[in-house]
Amino acid sequence: MTTEPGPAPLAERLRAQGLRLTPQRQQVLAAVAELDHATPEAIGARLREQAGPGGAAPDTSTVYRTLELLERLGLVWHTHLGKGAPVYHASEHPHLHVVCASCGEISSADPALLEEAAERLAADLGFTLDVGHVALSGTCRRCRESGTPQE
Repeated sequence: MTTEPGPAPLAERLRAQGLRLTPQRQQVLAAVAELDHATPEAIGARLREQAGPGGAAPDTSTVYRTLELLERLGLVWHTHLGKGAPVYHASEHPHLHVVCASCGEISSADPALLEEAAERLAADLGFTLDVGHVALSGTCRRCRESGTPQE
């Protein structure tokens, strides 16, 4: 689980862009840190759950806009893990995403695993790999050992 970035770094980055620190921005960033790999819909659902029946939570469009802003500020990253909406996670700990095509389990892996491939891509194609957005698909150990077929 990632540690939640406090309001100070968020406030500083927002002020540097001429923007304000709003409760919605703080709530979305906290939910990203708490949920780790979560879709905008899951983040919105968590905020509605936390607000309770009579409470106010940011609507879905506010969650999406806030995630885009937080990504521009370098506080969160998004990754496409296959079908469906991207997932968001705090940017403090760069990692690869390894997704089981059978059960959907998402694991994190050290980006150093792709250093050789990244160097080769840079040398051969002049391409710079962004490991924060990399998702590798395959079969996890549990599914492989149980003989669960890939979907």
